[in-house]
Amino acid sequence: MMFLVGIAFFVFLLMGIPISLVLGMTTIVYFLVSGNYVLLESTPQRLYSGMENFGLLAIPLFMLTGELMNNGGITNRLVVFARMLVGHVRGGLAYVTVIANMFLASILGSANAQAAMMSKVMVPEMEKEGYNREFSSALTLASSIVAPIIPPSMIFIIYGTLSGTSIGALFMAGIIPGLIYGIGFISLIAYIGYKQNFPRSNKASVKQIWSAFKDVLPALFIPLIITFGILTGVFTATESAAIASVVAFIVGLFFYKELKLKSLPAVLVNTVVGTATVTFLIAMANIFGWVIAFEQIPQLIANSMLSISENPFVFLILVNLFLLLVGMFLDGIAALIILVPVLMPLVTGFQIDPIHFGVIICINLTIGLLTPPVGTGLFIVSSIAEVKFERLVKSVMPMLFLGITVLLIITFWEQTTLLIPSWFGF
Repeated sequence: MMFLVGIAFFVFLLMGIPISLVLGMTTIVYFLVSGNYVLLESTPQRLYSGMENFGLLAIPLFMLTGELMNNGGITNRLVVFARMLVGHVRGGLAYVTVIANMFLASILGSANAQAAMMSKVMVPEMEKEGYNREFSSALTLASSIVAPIIPPSMIFIIYGTLSGTSIGALFMAGIIPGLIYGIGFISLIAYIGYKQNFPRSNKASVKQIWSAFKDVLPALFIPLIITFGILTGVFTATESAAIASVVAFIVGLFFYKELKLKSLPAVLVNTVVGTATVTFLIAMANIFGWVIAFEQIPQLIANSMLSISENPFVFLILVNLFLLLVGMFLDGIAALIILVPVLMPLVTGFQIDPIHFGVIICINLTIGLLTPPVGTGLFIVSSIAEVKFERLVKSVMPMLFLGITVLLIITFWEQTTLLIPSWFGF
């Protein structure tokens, strides 16, 4: 029976049907094949109950923050400031792409959204200065994987909601891994830049740097307020999303004066559409995960892994391999919702810290954006930057290997994730 359901899943996927619909349609196939019509009757209630969680309220609020910042001129100022700092060194604009992605990661929290936005901004600029379009597109895509790692992070919110882990602790746990990824990409650019003789821009004066810093300072208050509020306990991670929206609105409207009241309806519509897309996916993945739990597949996987080894490091290697494979075919959020209930009993059994594991699984599934054949980030950037898919895949390979290398470092050195949360008593 489950074999037929599995075939149906992959057939729907290969037909190019959106993953959210694939999950829902596969669940219906299961009900029809198994004759479990009682579960079918309970599906509407299950769809609703899967969304009934206070933590998920942070998703539309952080999406609203991102929309307000884009329309308020904050994104461009972050890019200009990064360019003033490092634009004059060889490969400077490539460094700017990485640094700007790290700045924006603390605001957008979504790798797909960040890859789409940065492709529009940075790829044409890099091409003007003599960079290869394929390299520019690949770098923009690859460096966007820090978005779900540096707080705030949509994928951390979903993991924390599913696993019962503190979202604030997960936010803090992502800081060091995000910095490691940034350093890794900068080192890779330095090596490639030396080999390919990357171009450099004119050096900015101290006065220009100071002017750009003063201009970007109001924008930097947003992630600082979020982090400070969570660490001090002034507000929760979900409440911080509402605070961030208010601050982004004030900064865009009164400081930069680029956010116009007449543009607010479009901002709200974009937020609603983006939220609806994510929440519909969460709802569909929830009922798919319900079917998997009903068939006791988590127990089967747990017993299989325990039969291989009881060593937690071996377990983490197997999980990483499994997640990298899953990331090639499934959207990260859908995979997260399906797999967290499956894997959490094993995490507890192997006495692995759920905060550490949360960072591992979120990074792993984000790397899936870079992996063919179904890496959504590849399709987004290929379309926006007008680069052939196969050429983009070839160019992104060194960055993909870098991402996996850093993932392994974080997997086996748990203090990279637990150090900062421990400082603040999480």
